[in-house]
Amino acid sequence: MGSLEEDELVRMVRDFIESESPSPTNSSSSNCLALSHRTQYLILQDVLTGETSSEAKVLKHVLKHMKGRRDTKRSTSLRNWLVKNLKIDGLRASLCQTSWSTSLGCPAGEYEFIEVINEGENGRTERLIVDIDFRSQFELARPTQYYREMIDSVPVIFVGNEDRLCKIISLLCTAAKQSLKQKGLHVPPWRTTSYMQSKWLSGSRKELENPRNDYTGSAEIGNWVPPMVKPRKMDLPSASSALSCQFSNMSLNCCNV
Repeated sequence: MGSLEEDELVRMVRDFIESESPSPTNSSSSNCLALSHRTQYLILQDVLTGETSSEAKVLKHVLKHMKGRRDTKRSTSLRNWLVKNLKIDGLRASLCQTSWSTSLGCPAGEYEFIEVINEGENGRTERLIVDIDFRSQFELARPTQYYREMIDSVPVIFVGNEDRLCKIISLLCTAAKQSLKQKGLHVPPWRTTSYMQSKWLSGSRKELENPRNDYTGSAEIGNWVPPMVKPRKMDLPSASSALSCQFSNMSLNCCNV
């Protein structure tokens, strides 16, 4: 690739990133339609590697606890367990759930992820989204080769702010639409940009109370200690029950005669 072509590509990448808006209602899919597959891939890599220092710090804590759990089912219990460990590390983490109603062809749904509120150097708070099953949300059943290359570059565990997340969603949803059309498949409503943005950026978001933690896949939880059981007092038979036993034995002896 010549230097002029490289400069042009870098300019396109920067223009795309700077033109993106974190607003969930502002879809920028049209900005990506004219981009080639290679350009889309390079822009995605630029966004994925453009993490801030605060994002890198939180990701380090998450990976520390999730090490060796790639094949573990990403359940509510595992997310809750991770939240507890992040709190032990001193992070303001919470388990969140978004929900949204059907609107403009976008079906209703709900989603669950972890939220970390980070204090910036300027005193402003920053909302970071932690998703331990991020890549699977964008996978297709019959992807084209170029879309598979894009998905393979997406991390399984994502930590990022809303701005960076919006850019990733816009790129992947546009690429998914192109992939489905090339395969002659219909684009389902749950693959649209608005639906995918609703998963993490819906205005209807609530913090879940910590459920009972039944995840036992880590030694960090601690050794289980059985509860103390008080010995029961042995009840002595009363005179009436002893007499009943004698009558029962007599009945049995009579029947055996």
